[in-house]
Amino acid sequence: MALGNLAQRFLVAVIAVPILLLLLHYHRPEPTWALIFAASLLAMREFFAMTLPAADRGAALVMGGIASAAMYWTSPVALAIYHEQKWIDLGTLAGTPVVMILAVVVPGLYYLFRFRDIPSVAARITATVTGIVYAGFLTTFLALLKASDTDFGGDRVLAVLVIAWVADTGGYFAGRFLGKTKLYEAVSPKKTWAGAWGGLAGSLVGIAILKLVSWSEISWLDVVLLAIPGGILGQMGDLTESLIKRATGVKDSGALLPGHGGILDRIDAVLFIAPYVYAYLMIRAHV
Repeated sequence: MALGNLAQRFLVAVIAVPILLLLLHYHRPEPTWALIFAASLLAMREFFAMTLPAADRGAALVMGGIASAAMYWTSPVALAIYHEQKWIDLGTLAGTPVVMILAVVVPGLYYLFRFRDIPSVAARITATVTGIVYAGFLTTFLALLKASDTDFGGDRVLAVLVIAWVADTGGYFAGRFLGKTKLYEAVSPKKTWAGAWGGLAGSLVGIAILKLVSWSEISWLDVVLLAIPGGILGQMGDLTESLIKRATGVKDSGALLPGHGGILDRIDAVLFIAPYVYAYLMIRAHV
């Protein structure tokens, strides 16, 4: 990575991080959801640009946006904030079927009546549903983390970002200075084993600092159980997006963020970490 690219990354971080921290620690969850929803739309747009013909992208994005919004707003976690038991019960009973209908049945019906080129329909349906789940639903877990706790919701979201982004920094410097043995050259030629270990160390240090600074609800065992599996999943998420880009002949998913590529390039690790952190914290709270 050239120095100019590092400088661009630093500039984006200087502008974005204070805004992000302000939103994450605002006492209401709606601004966080709005930001994450916008990010999910951009991520889906980039995914569909790689995997769908232009004629299908707009419809796929609309279906993905509606399904992702429904995933959040039918969740008992989000509805509980408004203290209306009847809506919480309705979300518990009907939320999952509604979301599955919007994510799978509706795209199926769309292509049934607008199939155009029949030989490519299976691939287009698959890409549409995959994009909704991958770039839409997985992103929405960040908003659910914010809504899941009135006191520490912002730190829960921040933990996912720390695991992903501090690992990225640790992995870069470890890979550059400590070793050149390739991790998975067929998918990502620049990734090294030294970078992978440096990334895990970065995740662990990042979550430890977050605990000491603001996230007092977690134990030191939680630090390890969040950072290490989360860090591994984040690296797998990074490699998965690299595989998708390599399969579709794309270098970057987009060019929205200088020095970072597209939104999907920036959150590919987050997509795999967020549902794990959400599941871990939900299970931990009930055992």
